[in-house]
Amino acid sequence: MAIVRMKKTGATKKALVETGVAGFTAVKVLGRGKLITDPGVLEECRGKLLSMGADDFSDSSETEKQVTAFLDGSRFFPRRLFTILAHDEDVPRIVEAITKANHTDHGIGDGTIVVLPVYDAVRVRTGETGEAAIW
Repeated sequence: MAIVRMKKTGATKKALVETGVAGFTAVKVLGRGKLITDPGVLEECRGKLLSMGADDFSDSSETEKQVTAFLDGSRFFPRRLFTILAHDEDVPRIVEAITKANHTDHGIGDGTIVVLPVYDAVRVRTGETGEAAIW
């Protein structure tokens, strides 16, 4: 499972296809990761975000509330959750491809990859189980 930025959906899909992944599912999700606690970094982010939202038509108090919620963790972030089934020997290659496609220089929010075991699968249409249900 990989949780990535919404803007990285296309790059992640392309990386998975180029890696030879047989199939995957992607859904929109909301969540939040590890919060930043460094006051200097928080103030820099606050300044950037407030300047991005500043214009003659925006309510400055509403913009301030949204920026605060964004930085204090009380707001969820839109993300994309990819679910990929793979053989154990293919996992390192897939993880590397997802990591390369999603790494930024922002220092935060690049995503998370979780590797889990799959004990069985069933193809609903045919009743096939195990490998036959996936490949």
